[in-house]
Amino acid sequence: MQADLRPCIAVNGLLLTDKKDRLALDMRYSQAIWAAGGIPVPIAPLGEEGYLDALLDRVTGVLLTGGDDFDMEAMGRGPTHPKACITPLAKQEFDLQLARKVLERDLPVLGVCYGMQLLGLVAGAHLLQHLPEDRPGCQEHSGGVEHGVEVESGSKLAQTMGVSTVPVISRHHQALDQVPSPWIVSARDHEGLVEAIESQQHRFAVGVQWHPEAALAAPPHARLFEELVAQARRTAYSPLA
Repeated sequence: MQADLRPCIAVNGLLLTDKKDRLALDMRYSQAIWAAGGIPVPIAPLGEEGYLDALLDRVTGVLLTGGDDFDMEAMGRGPTHPKACITPLAKQEFDLQLARKVLERDLPVLGVCYGMQLLGLVAGAHLLQHLPEDRPGCQEHSGGVEHGVEVESGSKLAQTMGVSTVPVISRHHQALDQVPSPWIVSARDHEGLVEAIESQQHRFAVGVQWHPEAALAAPPHARLFEELVAQARRTAYSPLA
């Protein structure tokens, strides 16, 4: 594929504040976007006026990557669980605004883990803050464990991945508990936990709770990034975009 035909995909990263503020991004996300035919554009959580709109004017797709936990109290959603590893407030506020604007613009977006939860929270979903405490007796989901996921027939996710069941790699202790319309749950684990969501109102707005960037050798996972890039390419070269 010619480089000048590759659409630009904005990719958010972690904000590290241990010494001085730094942006950190797992290289596998960028590698996945490039392998799928896009140009990854790492973005910093800047709060300057006009930055976000100027950024979104220049990209045609967004990847919301994994991260830490949400400060629910700062969002006005009740107390934050004491075992939460809280995302820096500057990043959380930026990410919430980013997700809202991406959906308002109907830009193709893929959310991974924290990124899926971010899409759900913006839509008004409820967050389970600590597993297995919020679902006693459920299987472990933290630490990179592998388990199966059942994909809903007829969903965009099923059409994209081309499978009805898929093994996934999980690194989370928080999860969404249902999502409001126009969002639907498009995958669950065998215990019914939400593993993927998608919007029925947007051209491509999909979130997965697992880490497809850690399983690119398996074609179904790579197809998630390929579809994001394909949708972004259509946005870039559509006269209606």
